[in-house]
Amino acid sequence: MSLTLYFLRHGQTECSRNNSFCGSIDSELTPEGLDMAKAFADAYSYIPWTKIFCSPMRRTVLTAKPLCAAIGMEPQLRDGLKEINYGKWEGKTPEIISREYHDDYVRWSADPAWNAPTSGEMAVTIASRALQVIEEIKQNYTSGNVLVVSHKATIRIILCSLLGIDVGRFRFRLECPVASVSIVEFTSHGPLLKVLADRSHLDEQLRNLPGT
Repeated sequence: MSLTLYFLRHGQTECSRNNSFCGSIDSELTPEGLDMAKAFADAYSYIPWTKIFCSPMRRTVLTAKPLCAAIGMEPQLRDGLKEINYGKWEGKTPEIISREYHDDYVRWSADPAWNAPTSGEMAVTIASRALQVIEEIKQNYTSGNVLVVSHKATIRIILCSLLGIDVGRFRFRLECPVASVSIVEFTSHGPLLKVLADRSHLDEQLRNLPGT
């Protein structure tokens, strides 16, 4: 049996609903976000989970909570799985950022790997800290199913790194809507993407919410 990682993005927050940047803001889930977390637990509790790793932010911990309660497993919190720190852009929409930090926003949009949000983090920094967690998992668990609960940019950066995609393209190559699941199996030939951004565990109303 090979090692399989399930990457789960947290449920809806006010920021995701409003399409504003939320990295270091420790936001709560909306009521709909809590419903998404429960829907994931209902759909995935049958899997024999080996371990659950989770960003320590409230939105990720709350997303993992229903599954953890259902299977009686405590999440392993890792700072490396946190979202990008968006610096002075936190809580602002792209339209406001483009107006107030225009040059920085243009540079970041062109190549976020090596250009950070104003006073924030570069994607290569996220890749470095997040991949340390993935390496920890690989070293400790050669087989089984491991859940990784994290954030939109962080998950996309991890996936790009594992699949050999330029990290600077993470915003334009991979989808990662709220409460979506992506699955990577580690085979003898390396990481194999089995599923990308699946939301079939959500009902139609939750899947079609605006701004997710």
